[in-house]
Amino acid sequence: MTMKQDLAMRTREIHWPEGFDPATADLFSHNELLINASCEKIWGHIVDARKWPEWYPNSSGVELPEGTKVLGDGTTWRWSTFGLSIESKVQEYVPHARLGWYGYAPGTKPSFYHTWYLAPQGTSCLVMTDEVGVGKDAAHLRESDESLLHRGHDLWLATLKWVSEGS
Repeated sequence: MTMKQDLAMRTREIHWPEGFDPATADLFSHNELLINASCEKIWGHIVDARKWPEWYPNSSGVELPEGTKVLGDGTTWRWSTFGLSIESKVQEYVPHARLGWYGYAPGTKPSFYHTWYLAPQGTSCLVMTDEVGVGKDAAHLRESDESLLHRGHDLWLATLKWVSEGS
């Protein structure tokens, strides 16, 4: 998928923070998948970041603050994804429905914003994940491999489906 195709498919339900408008972003990805599990069950897997490396191979080294079991409002944590060591901070947290976090190299200003939006569909859940990247690193990624982010999020959704439907 190209960024242009992802922009055409994006959900308008996402609450984008200032400076992270998909229409003006240097990089954008939209992915969605219907998962045959409740949004509550899926949410449990998304917020349990410590366990991501067990089922999502594009994550490793997840370090939550001492005493923190799952992501919550304002949680800041470190982890690796796409081969990069990053820090993330939860900006939006609405249980079983919305999760949004900033991503950045430790000690720098946020350059990515990743969202999850869960919408019940009967006994299933439509899971959408969108991400905006701004700045030179995002622009470089778009130029070198425009669909990398999209492919990584397809994998995340596929493995989320597997873990959510399988247990």
